[in-house]
Amino acid sequence: MSTRIEKDSLGEVHVPSDAYWGSQAERSRQLFRISGLTEHPRMIDAYVMLKKACAEANGELGLLSPEQASAIVQAADEVLSGQMRDQFPVDVFHMGAGTSFNMNVNEVLANRAEEILGGSKGEYQKVNPNDHVNYGQSTNDTFPTAMRVMARLMLEDLLVEADRLADAFAQKAVEFDGVLKSGRTHLQDAVPIRLGQEFMAYAVAVRRSRRWLAEAAWELEELGIGGSAAGTGLNTHPEYRFRAVEKLGEYTGLPFRATADMREAMQSQFCMAALAGGLRLFCNELTRITNDLRLLCSGPLTGLAEIVLPPVQPGSSIMPGKVNPSMAENMNVVLFQVLGQCQSIDDCVRAGQLELNVMMPGMAFSAQFALQILTNAIDTYIDNCVLGITANVETCRRYAETSPSLATALNAHIGYKAAADVVKTALAEGKSIPEVVRDKGLLDEATLAKALDPALLTEPGIPGR
Repeated sequence: MSTRIEKDSLGEVHVPSDAYWGSQAERSRQLFRISGLTEHPRMIDAYVMLKKACAEANGELGLLSPEQASAIVQAADEVLSGQMRDQFPVDVFHMGAGTSFNMNVNEVLANRAEEILGGSKGEYQKVNPNDHVNYGQSTNDTFPTAMRVMARLMLEDLLVEADRLADAFAQKAVEFDGVLKSGRTHLQDAVPIRLGQEFMAYAVAVRRSRRWLAEAAWELEELGIGGSAAGTGLNTHPEYRFRAVEKLGEYTGLPFRATADMREAMQSQFCMAALAGGLRLFCNELTRITNDLRLLCSGPLTGLAEIVLPPVQPGSSIMPGKVNPSMAENMNVVLFQVLGQCQSIDDCVRAGQLELNVMMPGMAFSAQFALQILTNAIDTYIDNCVLGITANVETCRRYAETSPSLATALNAHIGYKAAADVVKTALAEGKSIPEVVRDKGLLDEATLAKALDPALLTEPGIPGR
């Protein structure tokens, strides 16, 4: 491989001749061959947008020449348009705080800006990675800022999918509103409920848990850029951080704001813990709901079989005709993976020490991975599972009418003990609750009909009174 020689504070480094990255990214590429995974495109976008905002701000304040600022901005725009995306080879698990990736971005933009101004890669005569692209910055304030921007951008996509999921469950709630079925508590028969009521509860749960994701979004919008190395703002213009944050808001359309305390923004990654907390609450609820769907569709002959999930794949390599709840199973697999990433984020957040948390590469990866797979999984879950769910109406009604718990509606008419006797007789003789009531002459037909009216059984009130 043809190489060029670059020098840094540790000595000479051989860098591929055609690479836009430089010595520090190359050192990292050789040292940290850990996962084979490189940064998510949204993390690249976030970091490059941040460097563009900083270059524009420093150019406006006279801290970079107009030519340097313009060249850095042009280089950043090229990357944001999709060019040079193969120039970020640093493994997601690299050196503490994210210095390798910060320098990877600095080097790519500096080398491209050098070319724009007539120089060659690796010369750094016109634009230097440290002195110009990184002017007034440190990994310590740029990495957490870019991480927050990345997470906020990706969270926006998840919020859209969460809304779609809630709407899909609500749509099914309307469709199934007239389907009476047996409720279940302790996995045993309970008083009747409408299938639509179950699904509306799912919609409400998704919307409730989505609120915590929105709270995390607000936390992520507070940015500590301008803190420099220790949160004190050393070597930065007093106006620089406000201008940079304003520009990030213009690029993204999101309400980013400069932090009130740059030390806190560097020491603490509370916003990432808030993200993990929001994800955990959302995943807990969606796990429960998805488990319900798998139970409700169990069968087709020896399970509950109250609903049917859309068949998407053959379910067995040996049992012909078997169909599994594949989309729901996939959803659970993803949810468990996301919950594991939330634990990793929490561990990284609590590992901060003094003026810096050096575990940011770990929490950045966990955030981007969790947000990506959860967003994608919900998207296909809605389209290939939830929206296609159908109800086995007759099965649901049969369970409701033969369930012993139907006798609960008789308590107000014949008392708990007599109702319990009805249940025992129904189970012993294999009869329905109405049949036993008629056999025993406990209620007249009109009262019995009102007491067991499906519309009255599933709403507040005393059926038959």
